[in-house]
Amino acid sequence: MDEKKKEPKEKPLEKMTVKELREIAKEMPEITGVHGQNKVELFNAIRVVRGITDKSPKKKDSTIREIKQRIRELKTKRVAAIESHDKKMVSIYRRRISRLKKRTRKAA
Repeated sequence: MDEKKKEPKEKPLEKMTVKELREIAKEMPEITGVHGQNKVELFNAIRVVRGITDKSPKKKDSTIREIKQRIRELKTKRVAAIESHDKKMVSIYRRRISRLKKRTRKAA
């Protein structure tokens, strides 16, 4: 009886952990700085090397780092509004910060 051993299918890149993505990226000489990259960066680098294109164009979504940068900017504006006793702007900035924090949680 000839039993053919099937190689386990590689799970999709989106479902892989950072450790798994790093192992794959280490084998590719085109990718450098594997340990300094986060999951999204590794995922994109592997896709580029393998020549995988995005099938479904999604709307441009900000990265978590960009969102957090905007939160920091709004917090400084909020502090300035507090010092100038502008209650309306303080509440506006507070709501904007809250919305952005929710987006970071969804994006994670």
